[in-house]
Amino acid sequence: MTVRPIRLFGDPVLRSRTDEVTTIDDRVRQLVADLLDTVQVPGRAGVAANQIGVGLRVFSFFVDERLGYVINPRLVEVRGEPEPVDEGCLSVPGLAYPRMRHPWARVEGIDLEGNAVIVEGEGLLAQALQHETDHLDGRVYVEGLEPELKREAMRAIRGAEWFQRP
Repeated sequence: MTVRPIRLFGDPVLRSRTDEVTTIDDRVRQLVADLLDTVQVPGRAGVAANQIGVGLRVFSFFVDERLGYVINPRLVEVRGEPEPVDEGCLSVPGLAYPRMRHPWARVEGIDLEGNAVIVEGEGLLAQALQHETDHLDGRVYVEGLEPELKREAMRAIRGAEWFQRP
């Protein structure tokens, strides 16, 4: 079991768009295994590859005892009016803010055998699907906060013990 350390806000890998997986090889299989191990730590709903320092388009999720992963995920559909949900992030530890998210989402991608995968759901799973695909596009959740909340979040981040200026 390999639980990988989480990269923190300020690390440039979190701001970079990840690359598509073009070949399923041992490196990708190990990445998926590490993502699945890392997401199963209590209190976690999802982990994107760039959060563990790998610039590939893969994430894992663990919501309501449903464990899975998606390679080359694309957020293909959302439903419902966006609503504020309390959101935190492993890369921004100890902070949570209301973030607008759609109540239902669908992601499509592939598995380790190259088979099509569809993950869809509502509530926390929908939030995780949106959050993790944002990560893979190089966006951290605080960037989508309302302007006043974003200013508050950035002040809190700059004052956090864990924050290291890039």
